[in-house]
Amino acid sequence: MEYSNIRALLEKYWACETTEEDEAALRIFYATHEDALPADLQEAAPLFQYFHTSAAELPEIEISGPWEEREARIIRPFWQSWMKYAAILLVALGVGHSVYNFEQKNRPEETEMVFRDTFDDPKVAYEETQKALAIISKNLNKGKTQMEKLSYFNNATDLIRGNNN
Repeated sequence: MEYSNIRALLEKYWACETTEEDEAALRIFYATHEDALPADLQEAAPLFQYFHTSAAELPEIEISGPWEEREARIIRPFWQSWMKYAAILLVALGVGHSVYNFEQKNRPEETEMVFRDTFDDPKVAYEETQKALAIISKNLNKGKTQMEKLSYFNNATDLIRGNNN
């Protein structure tokens, strides 16, 4: 190959306009002509000699993408595919139960019952109220006697300390 053709191929290479065949021709030329070359061609010699030696050393790489069908499929246990459906079912049941409880709690019939009288006869209601108040009074009186004992104790401690009122 003539040096003028190589110079033309080099100019195309530096302008990024070469094909793979042109680059292969440059690699072969520089691999076979390791001896005396003109100065302008010797600048690119190490580059193309490296390309020539490294191309022979590199293994062939097979690239596959997700668009290609795989031969082996991943096998998962049967329960893993059903767990997502079970989780959705549990969430739905929980939401449904919460809505049902909320509706039961806030029904208008129950709120009306709270404010309705429990006794039809006012005399019976008055007597039941008197009984409830008597029980409360009895329990409060128990506390009163305990408080009187505490006041006697406080008076005794004041006398011992010398504080006379």
